This record gives sequence, C-alpha cells and structure tokens, in this order.
Amino acid sequence: MPQRLDASAVRAWCGFALRALGRAREEIDAINVYPVADGDTGTNLYLTVESATAAVEAVFAGHAALAGGKEAPGGPEALDGREALDGHEAVTGQVVSPGRVPEGPALADAVHAMAHGALIGARGNSGTILAQLLRGMAQVLAADSDATHTDGQGLRLALRRAADSARQAVVHPVEGTVLTVASAAADAASGAEGDCGAVARAAYEGARAALAATPGQLAVLERAGVVDAGGRGLVAVLGALVETFTGEAPAAAAVPVLAGHARVGADSGATGLHARVDAAVTEPLGELGEVGECADGTPAPEEGGPAFEVIYLLEAEDAAVARLRDRLDALGDSLVVVGGDGLWNVHVHVDDAGAAVEAGVEAGRPYRIRITHFGLDDAHTTGAGSRPVRERVERAVVAVVPGEGLAGLYAEAGATTVLARPGEPPASGELVEAVRRAHAREVVLLPNDAELRHTAAAAAEQARTEGVRVALIPTRSAVQGIAALAVHEPGRRFDEDVVAMTSAAGATRYAEVEVAERQSWTMAGICQAGDILGLIEGDVAVIGSDVTATAEAVLNRMLAAGGEMVTLVLGDEAPDTIAAHLESRVRESYLAVDTVVYRGGRQGALLLIGVE
Repeated sequence: MPQRLDASAVRAWCGFALRALGRAREEIDAINVYPVADGDTGTNLYLTVESATAAVEAVFAGHAALAGGKEAPGGPEALDGREALDGHEAVTGQVVSPGRVPEGPALADAVHAMAHGALIGARGNSGTILAQLLRGMAQVLAADSDATHTDGQGLRLALRRAADSARQAVVHPVEGTVLTVASAAADAASGAEGDCGAVARAAYEGARAALAATPGQLAVLERAGVVDAGGRGLVAVLGALVETFTGEAPAAAAVPVLAGHARVGADSGATGLHARVDAAVTEPLGELGEVGECADGTPAPEEGGPAFEVIYLLEAEDAAVARLRDRLDALGDSLVVVGGDGLWNVHVHVDDAGAAVEAGVEAGRPYRIRITHFGLDDAHTTGAGSRPVRERVERAVVAVVPGEGLAGLYAEAGATTVLARPGEPPASGELVEAVRRAHAREVVLLPNDAELRHTAAAAAEQARTEGVRVALIPTRSAVQGIAALAVHEPGRRFDEDVVAMTSAAGATRYAEVEVAERQSWTMAGICQAGDILGLIEGDVAVIGSDVTATAEAVLNRMLAAGGEMVTLVLGDEAPDTIAAHLESRVRESYLAVDTVVYRGGRQGALLLIGVE
C-alpha cells in the first residue's frame, strides 16, 4: 500500500470514502437530531463526496486521454473504492495489476479537483463544512514550495489546516459538532510519528474519541442518546483515509447510545429517519434544495425563528465576501461561507429569502440558488409569481437504462429514463433531476445496476426531503427493470404496486455476454483479452470464443432451473443472427417458454438475458 500522498492515493481515498458513506448513510441520517432533525446529514455528505470523486475521476480521464488512452489502475470503475489499489478483478473479469502506474496526474491537480468538486456539490451544512475541510487540505498538499507535502508530516499539516479553515468558515461555531471532531483529529495527528498510514490512523482514533464525547457537549444529543451526525460522517471519511494507506478498513464505528435513552427513530416517537419535516420546496432557478441541516451550533428553526434556508454558489472577490458575511449575519443565523479564489458556497437561515439573495447579487454573481421553507405545508416562491405551477401526476417510474434502445422502450412504457453510457454511471444528482422531471407525488426508482445501489439510495433520500414519496426497487439489471415495469399499474395502491414490481424483478434471473478487455482470473477460469464472457448474476460462468455459442451456453444454464419467459436485449455489436438462433433454441428445447427480443443500442454488453 502507498505510504506517500500522490494523485492515485487521493483518488483511492475518494472512492473508499464514497463507499463508506454509502454504507453508513442511513445510520447517519437516523441520528441527525441537531439542530434540525430532518434526517439528511448522511445523504448530504454522500452527495458532497460523490461530487468530489467525480471531479477527481475527470482529472484522471483527462490525463489518460492526453497520454494516449493509458489508464491508471483503479479507473472509473473504482468510484466506490472497490479495486482502487489491491489489483482484484472487476465484474467484467478484468484485472488491475498490483501497484500504480507512475505516470499520472500531479498531486496538486487531484487535490484541487477534489476540493472544487466538493465545493460545487456540497449539500447541507455538514457537506459544506466537509468541502471546506478538503479545501484546507488541498491548500497544504498543493502548495508551491520546496518542502515535501507527500509524507506523514505533510498529512499532519494538511489535517491541521483543514480543521482550522473549517472553523473559520462557520460564523458562530459551537463545540460538540463536526468542527470539534475535525479539531480532535488534527490534534491527534499532530502528535503522531511515522508515515501517512500512522498519521491517518491517529487522526481516525482521535476523531472517534471526540465523537463519543459529543453528547456531553450538546444537550440535544444527550437527550436523544446519540452522537453528532456530521461528526459521525467525518469519522467514516477518516476511516477511508486509513484504508487508503494501510489497505485495512477500520472496524465500523457503532453509534453510541447512552444508557436510559431511546435510539433515534425508535417506536417511542423520537425524531428519526421517518419522522422528519417534509418542507415544501420551491425552485426559483431550476434547482431544488434540501431542508436546512446545519452544524454550527445555532438554534434549530422553530416557531418564531428564521423561516427559510438559502443556499447558493457565489462568484465574488474576498473583500465583497467579507461584507456579505456581515450583512447575512445580521439577517439571520446558521451562517456558513466556505470557498475562496473567487468561488464560494453560502448557507444561511433567514426570514427574508429575497434579501439574502439580493445580498449575494451585490457581492458578486450568485447561482444554483436553493430556497427551502421550514414550515409544514407551506411554499415559498421567488421571481415572477405569475408563472403557472404544473400539476403533479400521482405516480411515475424513473429508471436507469444502459442504451438508447432501452431508453425508448422504457419511455414508451411511461417511465422517465436516465441514460447510463458505458463507463459513465450516472451520479445521484442526475437521478434526483429525473425524479423532478417526472413531477409526481409518488415515484418508483429502478437503478438497474447493482453498483448503483448507494447512488440510487442517496437520490431517493434527497427526493424525499423535497416531498416526493419514493420507493427504491433494487433492480440489478435492465431486464429486471423490464419485468418490474411490465406489472406496473399506476391505478393500484402505491404499496401494492411496489410489492408487485419488486416480486417481478426478484423472480427474473439475469445474465450478460460481453468481451473480456484483458487477461483475468475468473470464477470460470483464466480468460484472455478478446474472449467472450458469459456472466450470470454478475459472476463469470462461461468463457468462449464465439458470441452465439457462449450466449447459448449461458441461456441453457439459466433455463435448467426453469422459466416461463426469456428476454433478450441486443447491443449494437451483437451478431445479426444471434437472436434468431437463440429463439429457435428455446422453441426446440424448452416447451411453453416464450421469447421476446429488444434492441438496446450502445449498451456496453453484447447481449442482456433475462429469464422470468
């Protein structure tokens, strides 16, 4: 494992952090009680790191293009941390060689991208503060000087700058929040000797200890019997840093529950994941916002408190931002301004949302403006009030599809689609936008890919904060989505419809046929570059040299367990005769089994197979 900071280590950290937050997201959401118990801290942190990760991946992709297509290990498939460093095979059977190719982006490019991506994608106050923490680290790691910043000493300095800059960004910091945990991590790191792995582990342990102490610093946490949600998220991110340099993920930190106190979300009625404020939300400039989750210690918006959360990105000079801080501090509370070098992320709770936006206009150019009303069943609109509001439909289906042909098929069936091009999985923000386009009170979300489970879950949680009832059916292939969509009945009760669609998807076995990109160990043996792979339920089951023969072998294995309907989705590169051959094979050998064929277009795989 690497013991020096470089661009590949930054890339791996982002991937591991995204995976860790994906796993802990619901737990973190459930303990979000301070200062607004809206249950979205975990989701906001996930979305923030997702944006940072995408920015780092873009840097690597750009460098690979300039280098003639040479890709460093852990490529785009490492977005959630899998195979980022250890050389294991991906689902397609490809192998990444141990170690990292020396040629790659500079450390400064990677950390700048990480910080910028987090800044522009920051959600909620915890996400905004995390963005500032990453920016503080980038300022040290990318500094122009003769001193090295790639060893343990550089990491110590970076963690110290991160904690200090985040605390400076919060206008009224209070102990017992993510700021306390960040400072404790930096303090612990400063006393650690050794390489990056030793420093990262010290920071992680210091953060864990500080997190456990947060209920003693904030009464609301003690009453609920939980630790600070933002701090818990930061511990997960630091655990990912340990994994980056040691190859071992720290044991998952359990959420402490104080004696005599109910867990958040328990039947006792404590506020939790399902007991949140469903604030009505407006979209003044084409972008919705989330309920104000903040970490600076200011009181939660209650009766008589600020009515609106206002968030926007701002292009402005430092002097103008200093004046903006003073003006917004006088207008409201929960003020956090992070960023620099001309780009800022502004968050504040106010009664006069228009005044907060106007202050941003006077300071520079605000955009991506999000305004949320904290009151139940209330709405706030900005701009011209004469714009008609389109009536929401009752129910819609939103689905991720791998090719243009399937996108058309799903659309004909009434679904709103998100196109996932080969090697370009959609981000959760794209799924949220699709939910908004569907404009429905109830939405069934079909990710159609096992690797999108965390992304889809984060998108569903974000959509719920905007007042949409979302059910996520964990479809792992587009053919499972087709089965679910076939039994969809909008006139049925929502829960009954979801159960029927889930049952249909779960009863559909799936497979795909594709070309191996390089030599690899697989569950079916060693394959060579150019071999045809038949994957059943995500595992390589057949290795062949002919597409049609391999597909037939896969289909025979699937139908050996029985089936009533075979679905074939052909990619653009599939042989013209393969569909007719497989249909004939089914008719001859399997009585009472029907076959349906679709054209998927540029879907990555040569063939998708579903057996219901």
